[in-house]
Amino acid sequence: MLSMIRRPKPAKSDPAPSRWAWRMQRLMLTPGFRLALRAGVPFCVTLLAGTIYLSDEARRGAIAQAVADARASIEERPEFMVKLMAIDGAEGQLAADIRGVMPLDFPQSSFDLDLPTLRRDIIGLSGVKTANVRIRPGGVLHVDVTPRVPVAVWRNEDGLELIDEGGAHVAVVTARGDYPGLPLIAGQGAARHVPEALQLLRAAAALGERVRGVVRVSDRRWDVVLDRDQRIMLPETGALPALERVIALERAEEVLTRDVARVDMRLGQRPTIRMNADANEAWWNVKTK
Repeated sequence: MLSMIRRPKPAKSDPAPSRWAWRMQRLMLTPGFRLALRAGVPFCVTLLAGTIYLSDEARRGAIAQAVADARASIEERPEFMVKLMAIDGAEGQLAADIRGVMPLDFPQSSFDLDLPTLRRDIIGLSGVKTANVRIRPGGVLHVDVTPRVPVAVWRNEDGLELIDEGGAHVAVVTARGDYPGLPLIAGQGAARHVPEALQLLRAAAALGERVRGVVRVSDRRWDVVLDRDQRIMLPETGALPALERVIALERAEEVLTRDVARVDMRLGQRPTIRMNADANEAWWNVKTK
């Protein structure tokens, strides 16, 4: 009878994963989570180990010294050492000024040279227009300079100075006689109009050695200064044609060889000639007789 009683079959286990297993499987399917496991965890572990290791000041000092020694062993190799300096395009006082702004002790490692700063210091010199600084093979610091070429002596309220074609300062002049071959310009703002001044001086060369220079008047116009304190007063516009007109009058009638103090060409339609004091007095004496 008892054998006739059926025993219940044991329940089959549920093949579905547990809730936590399911969540873990979902996480493992996420690219970001897998990347964090592969890279993030090792990085954090390494960072923690490095922080613990470098927390000791002695260890940090030893590492810094080892890096400095390794760097010095590379930088001080013979092929990286600069032994001398060569300057092209400058000589005399300008070359001395360039060496003065580059107080370098040779030999010196090329890694210790700040070439842009050296170039900026050289260009800061008044006599230098452009400069190029580079290290040539063989340990030579090469400085290639384009100097400013003075074209005139400028007399201003501060004294005399040399200026180039752009009106830039080149050097201070102690005496006009030190540069007899350069023309003289004077007046406020004259350095900003050097090309025009040189053009007038080239035209005035027809008057020979009588020309003393040109003067900028009120930063508006020019006067051509001759010997015997004579002046040709030119207009603000059309200064060159007005000067050429005076030169033509001089050739035809020798106007400037007479007792003339000023030839005023500021009014093109009505040029004016002003006689000097002695000639004017003699003229009045003749007129009143």
